[in-house]
Amino acid sequence: MWPNVLREEFDVDLDDLRDLADEEGRRAMTSLYLDEHATPELVQAAEARGFSVVTTSGDVDVRLAVDATAAAVEDVIDVLVLVSRDTDFKPVLELAAGRGVETVAVAPGEYGRSDALGNSAQRAITL
Repeated sequence: MWPNVLREEFDVDLDDLRDLADEEGRRAMTSLYLDEHATPELVQAAEARGFSVVTTSGDVDVRLAVDATAAAVEDVIDVLVLVSRDTDFKPVLELAAGRGVETVAVAPGEYGRSDALGNSAQRAITL
């Protein structure tokens, strides 16, 4: 998700994201995907709010897409709430929906919305 969504101009609050996920039902996974440049303070703040932090030196998007696809295919989840601005996740939402998983695309604001991502999800939410 970071640096895609967690930017000053979007003013995204981790507590708000967790609360939004709680509104969708029981959370099976609550992960925050970060690259190697994430600050220790961000990692600590995310963990304190119940997020499992996944840090990768490679492409954060690839790791998130692989994990979300696996969760949908392995029937680990009933709802996929994806917080991103990136159209690259469109195939993940389509695959999940095709497997009967409800899909929700969350954008950090109108300015940060990917129309393709929002249109691929069954529901789109703007923070």
